[in-house]
Amino acid sequence: MTVNSALDSCGGNVISQVLLVDDEPAIRATLSRFIEGLGCFVTQAADVAEALALLDAFEYDLVVTDIMMPKGSGIDVLRSVRGRDNPCPVVMITGSPMVESASEALRLGAFDYISKPVHKEQIVHVARRALEFRRVSQENDRFRDDLEAIFTSVQDAIISVDRDLKVLNFNSSAASICGLDGLDGLDGLAAGTSFYDLPLKCDRKCRGALETAIHTRKPVQTRYFRCGGAGDEQYVSVSVTPRRVTDRQVEGAVIVVRDESSLYQLEKKQAPRNSFSGMIGRSGAMQMLYSMIERLAGVPSTVLIRGENGTGKELVAAALHANGGRHERPFIKVNCAALTETLLESELFGHVRGAFTGALRDKAGLFEKADGGTLFLDEIGEISPQMQVKLLRVLQERELVRVGGATPIKVDVRIIAATNRDLARDVDEGRFRQDLYYRLKVVELMVAPLRERPEDLPLLVEHFVSRLNAKLGRNISGVSDEALRLLSRFPWPGNVRELEHALEHAFIMCPSRMILPDHLPPVFQAAAAEDGATMRERILEALARNAGNKSRAARALNIDRKTLYRKMHEYGISAPTP
Repeated sequence: MTVNSALDSCGGNVISQVLLVDDEPAIRATLSRFIEGLGCFVTQAADVAEALALLDAFEYDLVVTDIMMPKGSGIDVLRSVRGRDNPCPVVMITGSPMVESASEALRLGAFDYISKPVHKEQIVHVARRALEFRRVSQENDRFRDDLEAIFTSVQDAIISVDRDLKVLNFNSSAASICGLDGLDGLDGLAAGTSFYDLPLKCDRKCRGALETAIHTRKPVQTRYFRCGGAGDEQYVSVSVTPRRVTDRQVEGAVIVVRDESSLYQLEKKQAPRNSFSGMIGRSGAMQMLYSMIERLAGVPSTVLIRGENGTGKELVAAALHANGGRHERPFIKVNCAALTETLLESELFGHVRGAFTGALRDKAGLFEKADGGTLFLDEIGEISPQMQVKLLRVLQERELVRVGGATPIKVDVRIIAATNRDLARDVDEGRFRQDLYYRLKVVELMVAPLRERPEDLPLLVEHFVSRLNAKLGRNISGVSDEALRLLSRFPWPGNVRELEHALEHAFIMCPSRMILPDHLPPVFQAAAAEDGATMRERILEALARNAGNKSRAARALNIDRKTLYRKMHEYGISAPTP
């Protein structure tokens, strides 16, 4: 048992242990009495040898030693203490504070030195400071040890960066999950290595979450995206937490990457849903979108929805609102591209009477009307730089001022924005504010275009046939196989909206109960004819170059032999067998 284990019989607190080293008994007695007045237990040593023996046997919270003694120097005691694993503060006492030994004591790490004669107030003040330093140091060491144990033992990858995204530390799990093979913590990195320069074996999809957390000073979470760190079939979730100094400054961030491949595969095995909250599709892209909406619906985070025109971004926004805790509150939509800057400002923020010609009364804006609910800002990429500044203020402060007014109005609104633009490129080219961009894309959802999920087209066709029958009072039973093939080959630049319009055209042109190719808009016949002519020419060219060898021709066309035979029959092509 060490001296440190002695307990105060009155309070049950650990008593600070002090070693006092001086060759003069009277000085030792006096200093002991002063220090014991702080509630400490003082052990006395008459020379350096005795002090070193006590240091080998026990653990102390403070050492007070004279420098100049007949049998050795207090510098030897200082060196002994500083050479130990858990050094305590050392206060030096000297009769000549300007001599070289006093300077050397400070250079070697002495906490402080006191000149003789030693006054009570002086030794008590220095000892109290030294013991407080010891207490704080020990707490910090314990805290650091606990963090190190957690850092090392968790199964998630942890990477810590400063505000400039320079790597401060990472744990062993980062090597396996993020593919940092061959690196043993910071020892394997050059000083000041940026997060972007880490030898990661992935496409750094977590970069967006990290940048967003740094710029917004808010935690960011994303789930289930494909990560190539340790393998092609690895799916991870990412959580980024800013390390805050103040509300206006971020010291850095900690990024945690969790391998959720097993959970992803389990969910993937579940029967896919054909629809969700008005959206139609059973493709992998739609299943992922459904899952993300479910996870985001219950949190107030701002969401940026990206996708081409006609993909259904408004449906995604409505689903986020309808499936969350704000579903009983207003869901208000505004198309930012459809209004002039002045009108958009008045619509969003409201105005006071007399703010402009025609402002006959105070009017609440859409932010106020959506209080407690959701405001959907469609075509957010089209707003002017001036409007970007005003919108940023509302997002930051959660308050607005009506046009022509001066009184701030607090609002509690969840913002969902949508765009078909590449806002990251607009930021780089100076057309969109970076700070607003990061405020909007706390979480980003991508809506895949129809051409990238062709397996959803039959479901969408069935859905629109049912809707159009009700709308137009028809009884169309469906779409013929040939018409469906034409629809499947089309690139759909207008996406789902264009599909609906094409089917409505077909409903109008169809005199029977089955939609045939002739009932579709002319662009489909033209596209089919062009596609067929082009494919026929490619097959003939491939056969000619390979002297009629169908196997080699199929490989040249990047199709299998059976598909080549089917195409040749379809286009009336015959070729001699080599």
